[in-house]
Order: sequence, then C-alpha cells, then structure tokens
Amino acid sequence: MLTGVRIIVLGGDARQLEVIQKCAELDATISVVGFDKLERSIPGIEQQEMEDDVFASADVLVLPVVGCDDEGKVSTSFSDTPLFLKKEHVAALPEHCIVFTGMAKPFLRELCRENGLRLVEVLDRDDIALYNSIPTAEGAIAMAIRETDFTIHGSECIVLGLGRTGFTMAKTLQGLGANVRVGIRREEDAARAAIMGWKPFMTTDLAAQTGEVDLLFNTIPTMIITAQILSKMPQKAVIIDLASAPGGCDFRYAEKRGIKALLAPGLPGIVAPKTAGGIIADVLIRLLLEEQNAREVEQ
Repeated sequence: MLTGVRIIVLGGDARQLEVIQKCAELDATISVVGFDKLERSIPGIEQQEMEDDVFASADVLVLPVVGCDDEGKVSTSFSDTPLFLKKEHVAALPEHCIVFTGMAKPFLRELCRENGLRLVEVLDRDDIALYNSIPTAEGAIAMAIRETDFTIHGSECIVLGLGRTGFTMAKTLQGLGANVRVGIRREEDAARAAIMGWKPFMTTDLAAQTGEVDLLFNTIPTMIITAQILSKMPQKAVIIDLASAPGGCDFRYAEKRGIKALLAPGLPGIVAPKTAGGIIADVLIRLLLEEQNAREVEQ
C-alpha cells in the first residue's frame, strides 16, 4: 500500500490518468495540477495550482512522459492554462522527493542535480521499453494499413534497427505474413535476425535494399533515410519513422519525390494510453514499494 505517500501529478495526457487511478487504489494521497478540463471524475483527487507549498509536501512529482522543455513548459491535455515548472517549484521539493518522468531535457536534469533530487527517467528502463514496443508496433501497423492499398501479407518490409522496438516491429510484421528484412548496425545482430527468419543487412548497404520495398519502418534516431536512399525507392513505398523527433528521414526530399513519409513518435500514448499508462504506473508503484521496504529494513 502507498498510504501516507503524497504524489503530485503535473500535467500530462491520458497515460497520467492510469497512473493516478492505480496509485489512488493503493491509498496514495494525490494532488493534480493542470487537470481543470478533465471531464472524468476521479474520487479523492485534489485539484491544485502551481504554488510552492503544493510542491513542498510532495514525496513524488510525476511529470508527463516528455517531461518539460528547456523553458520549463509542461504539456497537458486537460488544461488550457500553460504550465511552467520553475526553479522555485523544484527548490521547494523535499530532499527525499523523487521526480518521475519519461525522458528529461537538460533543464530538468540540471534542476534536479542542483537540488539533490533523484530523477527517474522510465523510458531508459528495459522493462518499459520492451512493454512499450508492443503498442508502438500495433500503432505502426495501423498506420501502415491506413496509408496503403495493399495487404501487409506478402509485402516487402524493411525495419531499420534491431533494438527493442525494431525487434517487436519485425516480429509483428512477420506474424502478418510480410517478407521482412532488417537493417542492422552490429554484426552480432545478423545471427539473431537470421534465427528469427528475417533477412539481415548492414544499414550501410541500405541503398541496395530499397528498390522493391513497400513499407519501411525506421527506429534509428539519426539521419539514415537520406535523399540518396529516397532517390532509389519506389514512389509507392510508405515510410513510417518511429524514431524520436526529428526522426531519421529526409522528409522534405521524400515529399518532393512523392513518397509518403510519416513521423510517428510516442505511439503508445496515442494508440493505447490505458496500456501505456498502466506500464508506467506499475513501475512507479514498484519503485515506491521498494523504497518503503528499504526504509523499514533500515529502521
């Protein structure tokens, strides 16, 4: 149980609603900021303003998956009022407070460092990334179906990157009957791909692989689908870039060539916010329970 734990949830989207709900079920005391337009009522939740005394009572500060920008702006889907996390807000947090987000910009990292606060970036965790790869792959498939006039079954698909998202993406396409090739950057990944029944190639040879591609899914967050690569791709091809913004595709040249290229980061929160929020909530709850157990052992 989280009885006696005070959690401040600052901004966010539908994923935060799952975090709030699950923590509330375990008897945490929860205050929310930036939820004044929320239509759904969650019993026992306190609506608060951006005041220093709100932060001073926090054991946990939960920020959106994207944290805040380098101006301190916090995104929220449930308020029209801009939210800004300021230095004085972070300075008001108790030393034991844990700041919990998906990924942090330098602004947030520096504020936590200056104030000696523990910062947890959940998207760095293998368990989160693995679980999130499932709704990412499902969302990418949904986009591919919507944007094409052919079946995935029998289509020529390329997945760039064989990390957690790339692996799940290739496996999902294979399950739908696609012919899957995977672009790898390490020789040791070739065996893993071959064992799975995919055709591996080094990303340095990408230009030679795209002549007959129908769907290309990129997970590599560097410019890899260059104008040179695009010049060799058929116009019918569809590119779905799953890498974090700005992605790994020359979108300007793709448009010039008439190739449909879509940047689609953050799919878990778009296509399956309940599942994605539940994944985040489970990690947060497990972390807090571990902290409680550690304190009890020390006492």
